[in-house]
Amino acid sequence: MEYDIKDKNLRELGKKRIEWADAHMPVLQQIKTRFEKEKPLKDIKIAACLHVTTETANLMRTLVAGGADVRLCASNPLSTQDDVAASLVHDYEIPVFAITGEDNTTYYQHINQVLDLKPHISMDDGADLVSTLHSKRKELLKDIIGGTEETTTGVIRLKSMAAEGMLACPVIAVNDSETKYLFDNRYGTGQSTIDGIIRATNNLIAGKIFVVCGYGWCGRGIAMRARGMGANIIVTEVDYVKAIEAQMDGFRVMKGCEAFKIADIAVTATGDINVIDESHFELMKDSIIIANSGHFDIEINRKALTKLAVEHHEVRPLVEEYTLKNGKRIYLLAAGRLVNLSCADGHPPEVMDMSFANQSLAAEYITQNGKTLDKKVYNLPKELDTKIAQMKLQTLGIEIDKLTPEQEKYLNSWELGT
Repeated sequence: MEYDIKDKNLRELGKKRIEWADAHMPVLQQIKTRFEKEKPLKDIKIAACLHVTTETANLMRTLVAGGADVRLCASNPLSTQDDVAASLVHDYEIPVFAITGEDNTTYYQHINQVLDLKPHISMDDGADLVSTLHSKRKELLKDIIGGTEETTTGVIRLKSMAAEGMLACPVIAVNDSETKYLFDNRYGTGQSTIDGIIRATNNLIAGKIFVVCGYGWCGRGIAMRARGMGANIIVTEVDYVKAIEAQMDGFRVMKGCEAFKIADIAVTATGDINVIDESHFELMKDSIIIANSGHFDIEINRKALTKLAVEHHEVRPLVEEYTLKNGKRIYLLAAGRLVNLSCADGHPPEVMDMSFANQSLAAEYITQNGKTLDKKVYNLPKELDTKIAQMKLQTLGIEIDKLTPEQEKYLNSWELGT
């Protein structure tokens, strides 16, 4: 079996951690049990470019249980958990091509090794796999039935491709399922981002002025959790409606150029480029901590920061100190990459349970329907989204009310009124 990982001797720890995550992913367990019986993915080849974590490991096991032939590579050079990669290869015989800290050349080499499977389905987190498939591996497109996309950044890229007529296959925007973004993006990103900052710096959050750049679902979650830790929150936005929402949620809203003057910690979560830019660095107060929770390492202009710095060195693992000419120090976490996955373990399994239930059912849906779909970006059907929510509530031992026939009739009628 072909693979490329850091160290097979890490497998024992990886297996224990995979099993721990599995115990907290009951919805995915149920899907895996059904897949083992029905084999809905029999003879389907799946190329996956995802964060190589314990939760992803259990998604891979579920796909294999469904009969799929799977290969996995990393969707971020710093997010790979090497022990998990070792266990997937040596305990579960799933080919993995991922090493923590791999350079850009190796990163794309691994993507191409995964694509060498000649897949029927692509499973992506950020659309680097699909981008490579459509640019440098076009010969493989003839075998592609469809794909899935895990994150907001990837969905934006795919919709751009579709709008330009460049998308050569249907793709399910898993990110846009309610049982994904309402929980994974908000609660998962919120908790894991704070976790990453604390692990990297051991700094106290309480009492700090904490700037959140972007008030989408990820930004909402970060602001919520930082406030829960006692921080004083400022939100920066470019969207008028989201800015009002942040204000009415009880946060201060202001321009970045004003917010960065007083911030102790600043985190980006926008999906856009140079959100913290050259003009902002010299405004910052001494010892500010800056980090990114957006998918790519583009949100903080690291090149500009390096140019402005008269001194630069690592002071803790994944914490770089940049000293400017004015003597002020800026601390950049994880080289501007995903702080929650680079400095911590990423999203907890309880929320990834629903996200990867979506991925599993999306792969099944593509297998069954992909050849009849147009070459555009789709949402997972609402009934599957609702089914995942229902399953999650059942695993939590929660029952909810049902509409009576009278209530259903009222909601579906226009005649009844005052």
